[in-house]
Amino acid sequence: MSQSVAIETAVESAPDLRGGLAQVILATIASTAGFWAWMSIAPLQNIYAEQMGLDQVQVSLMLATPVLVGALGRIVVGALTDRFGGRRMFTLVLLASVPAVLLVALAGAVGNYWLLIGAGFLLGVAGTIFAVGIPFSSAWFPASRRGFATGVFGMGMIGTAVSAFVTPRLAQSIGFLATYLVIAGVLVVVAIVVWLFLRESPAWKPSHERLIPKVTGALKLAITWQMSFLYAIVFGGFVAFSTYLPKYLLTIYPDDVDAVGAGTRTALFAAAAVIARPVGGVLADRFGPKVISLISLAGIVATAYVVGQQPPEGVLTGVVFLLMASAMGLGMGAVFTWVGPSTPPDKVGAVTGVVAAAGGLGGYFPPLVMGATYSAETNSYVLGLWLLVLVGAGAMVVAGMLRDARAAKATPS
Repeated sequence: MSQSVAIETAVESAPDLRGGLAQVILATIASTAGFWAWMSIAPLQNIYAEQMGLDQVQVSLMLATPVLVGALGRIVVGALTDRFGGRRMFTLVLLASVPAVLLVALAGAVGNYWLLIGAGFLLGVAGTIFAVGIPFSSAWFPASRRGFATGVFGMGMIGTAVSAFVTPRLAQSIGFLATYLVIAGVLVVVAIVVWLFLRESPAWKPSHERLIPKVTGALKLAITWQMSFLYAIVFGGFVAFSTYLPKYLLTIYPDDVDAVGAGTRTALFAAAAVIARPVGGVLADRFGPKVISLISLAGIVATAYVVGQQPPEGVLTGVVFLLMASAMGLGMGAVFTWVGPSTPPDKVGAVTGVVAAAGGLGGYFPPLVMGATYSAETNSYVLGLWLLVLVGAGAMVVAGMLRDARAAKATPS
């Protein structure tokens, strides 16, 4: 009898998580809007370059600045989400991104490069939205389904594809300034919808732990550094190519690709990674994240090598970039599957925030490296791509030395 009463009491006290999928989908829409704003400079980079007379290094800095702020800001925004909740933080991030978008429009209108860099710095706020959605989505599902929840939310990075596909077409049809007004308007509308309809999970409890001790504790764990390194390559590579691919295509294949075509190719690249990300999580659950991570890294190394050969523009280059994006997507899903069972339960959130920040930070340096290593004599980025091959090979060695997440969970620490 007492056992029956205990079971009934546990059932009654369990939080009601019904409607969680709808909440995660709404969070994913918010993330899509944030990613669109975050990546809104890259699709129009050729306009900025021609209007301001920018060289390779200046273009690279322009593309990399929002990525840097979006990466580092995730640590702070993730901690604030633990304290204030997803509803408030989603709304805050979306509305805080609006002035940055308008400032980008102003910088482009007056043709001021350093104003554009400052606007890009502020635009990085939009990229922190990922750190809001991971804890918010996780709280809406039991532990056994949190991989599914974060996988669905992770598809919000489709905003990168939206930006690459829609932004140049809008600029072509309604003009440069009106395009950014549309993006700002979307952010405001989505922020209002989030404030009105998003709600916190009944299982969520605000945390009042101080930021610095939380992050410091995460940094003391070896798994934090290991997963940060791997995620910096898979997600960082995705961010880097999502921002730099239009520039790459327009530089290497100027007679075959125009700005709209480069945007379309970049959108397909982003879409392939988005689709592969939840697949990587599911496969990692089944076969182990170590195996899937190794497959992902091998795919990145192989495709980077092929791209470095600069094959003629056509089906081959299109397929290779899609395969590269898919490999990166698989790795994204696998790495976050690896984090949970390999991390002390009380530090999962902090470790996740640091790993997510490392992923964004990994997208900051490649555009700078590509710009710095570009050879005008041969019209080639081969040195930068070879560096990606070498780093990817090194990551395979690191991943191969780590314990599988399932084995780590089974082994007492």
